[in-house]
Amino acid sequence: MDVRWSRGGEAEVTALEGDRIAVLSTTPSAPGSRPEGALAGGGAVRLKVARCRRQGDRFLVEGRLLDATRDTRAEIARLVADRAEGRAASRGS
Repeated sequence: MDVRWSRGGEAEVTALEGDRIAVLSTTPSAPGSRPEGALAGGGAVRLKVARCRRQGDRFLVEGRLLDATRDTRAEIARLVADRAEGRAASRGS
């Protein structure tokens, strides 16, 4: 998992466009809430939730990154790019 929430649970980053982020989380977050967590690499993650929808056994949480450093944004972008590369490679096999 990419993010470990401070209140418990984990999430996988699925998209990042500018300051907009989408994660598949093991725990739900209400719109307007500001969950905080940490990336595996140590960067702090905080977001303001715009929407949260159930997707199977997880929750798709969409929102806006808050107070993210340049290094944190780069780490998140790298996670998303690596995941997209992995999907493309598995389709090409």
